[in-house]
Amino acid sequence: MGNAPARPAAVVSFEDEALILVDHEDREIGHLSKAAAHHGNGRLHRAFSLFVFDPRGHLLLQKRAAGKRLWPGYWSNTCCSHPRRGESIDAAIHRRLHEELRLQCPLAFLFKFRYQAQFDERGAENELCSVFAGRSGDPPALNLNEISELRYVAPDVLDQEIQARPQDFTPWFKIEWSRIRRDHAELLTRL
Repeated sequence: MGNAPARPAAVVSFEDEALILVDHEDREIGHLSKAAAHHGNGRLHRAFSLFVFDPRGHLLLQKRAAGKRLWPGYWSNTCCSHPRRGESIDAAIHRRLHEELRLQCPLAFLFKFRYQAQFDERGAENELCSVFAGRSGDPPALNLNEISELRYVAPDVLDQEIQARPQDFTPWFKIEWSRIRRDHAELLTRL
């Protein structure tokens, strides 16, 4: 699906947008620019990851655009981002899914987890991330500022790819996919 329709590359992510800093219990403790929240080892902030499956149960994967500051060119889950200052997680997940892929679908909460992943000496992810899943039969239209390529993949094939080439995938995606496969096996039939 690398030839999914692209649309004019709207800028939807800004280094100065205010992210929500949280403690380990997901209580809001302040705000910080996206650039500063990802600088060095990163500051713990609220984030989300979305997993959208097609009617056959195949997961829509994205390859992160080459211009992304962290993990450019890596394969990852359908969509991930951050709620902005004053924005609910529910509003943020639907906003971002539409901004990146022009998709709309119901999204069910699966779990929340904390992780820190260092990309290089200048930047890292340090997130308390809520994971959601949904199903859509609509064709995505990728935003080239965020995504360079899309493809649908069957879960068993994805398991094999991650096993064979873990270095091709973002760290948060590997953690989330492992937990989905372990704790949410019914997901593909339930959505």
